[in-house]
Amino acid sequence: MNTILVVDDDDQLRKSFHKLLTEEGYTVRTAASGEACLAMVREKAPDLVILDVQLPGINGLDTFRSIHRIEPKLPTIIMTAFGTTETAIEATQMGAFDYILKPFEIPYMLSVIEKALEAGRFMRSPVEMDVAPDQIAHEALIGRCSAMQEVYKAIGRVASTDATVLIRGESGTGKELVARAIYQYSQRQDRPFLVINCVAIPETLLESELFGYEKGAFTGAAHRRIGKIEQAHGGTIFLDEIGDMPVDLQSKMLRLLQEKSIERLGGRETVPTDVRIIAATNRDLEQAIADGRFREDLYYRLKVVTIWLPPLSQRAEDIPLLAEYFLARHAAENGTDNPGITREALALLKTYHWPGNVRELSNVIQKALIFNRGIPLSPEDVTLSLSERPPLSESAEQDLDGVLRRRIRQALAQPSGKHLFDACIDRFSAILISEALAMTDGNRSRAAKLLGLSRPTLHAKIDKYKIQIETTVKEP
Repeated sequence: MNTILVVDDDDQLRKSFHKLLTEEGYTVRTAASGEACLAMVREKAPDLVILDVQLPGINGLDTFRSIHRIEPKLPTIIMTAFGTTETAIEATQMGAFDYILKPFEIPYMLSVIEKALEAGRFMRSPVEMDVAPDQIAHEALIGRCSAMQEVYKAIGRVASTDATVLIRGESGTGKELVARAIYQYSQRQDRPFLVINCVAIPETLLESELFGYEKGAFTGAAHRRIGKIEQAHGGTIFLDEIGDMPVDLQSKMLRLLQEKSIERLGGRETVPTDVRIIAATNRDLEQAIADGRFREDLYYRLKVVTIWLPPLSQRAEDIPLLAEYFLARHAAENGTDNPGITREALALLKTYHWPGNVRELSNVIQKALIFNRGIPLSPEDVTLSLSERPPLSESAEQDLDGVLRRRIRQALAQPSGKHLFDACIDRFSAILISEALAMTDGNRSRAAKLLGLSRPTLHAKIDKYKIQIETTVKEP
């Protein structure tokens, strides 16, 4: 459970934060001054600090400087009134994760908190390489095949340099873990490491997220905003799914790599930057260049060093190692004993084609453990975990696509107002969450793990979709 330290001299605001964040599943500590905050950080560092600029005694900016000296990788969110925005911007340029203007919208604050906690985990959680199968490591690159040995060598050679790295491979092969390993072994390891998913952020927001904007740059831009590239000054930016970056934005990325500078949206000032770029994609960039969807000059700037991650189907000899590792890891996370796995089950895992790669194998082991009865995983457990029915043939998948398309056409043909897209997404999401809760007998923690969501996010979606949770009372 993540611990958040809230620092503000407003007693009522501290109480409101304590109530809100406790309900979201966080452990909350509070302090009314910078001195009290620093004492708490020295005693036991939290996972996140939310810090007001205006404090009695040591002000917020000086408090942040001291926090940064004590715990360089501790993410800090600065809260500020509009009149002290420039001070908050200064703190952000010094390494604060973000700043929030008072008064703020609660959903937006919760979203920033979740992102900051994730960034802190990325910076502080070590990615181990080639650990023993039964060694419990929270996150690790596992594999002893020749292709993975080449990956380890490449990480070792490139980490200590400032070279731009392009990581390529299918979804689920571990590209983010490789990026984090490079960061952790680099000379920038005490500076920020920020992840930008070029697909997850809407195209209209991606430019301002990366480069920031000036006051008046567009409707609603009431003050200057520092982008992630400036926030990561001296550190590392990981651009995930860069193959999906809009072409217009690619020219700005090219300028960053060539000239080590940026311009904020709506601004004319050239801002010098010192960031290392690590990028990843599962796209065929050569084909994207041929199709005019990716700039060739940016491609060559990114691929100073290229690291290829093999699909799991091409390293079947590593599957037993991975299975043993995920058994140990997920059993420890669930607080249960490791039941082990039979040779027959391992043999079955080696014959599967793994379209979802290592991520899919992790999910399969996790699901099998949820329903495990305390005995070694059998082929039947693995089969049930892989799918509740045999894998769909190509024709069956096409039939399913056809059914979905017909339903979508029916919905589009009916006058349903302006929000059809959101309504369809919400309906699918509600069904997905309901099924995950049903599979886990209403256990929210297990359901969140199945869905790949954080607990606070799952709780928010349960409330949003008004999902009723039913649990089964088991007979003794």
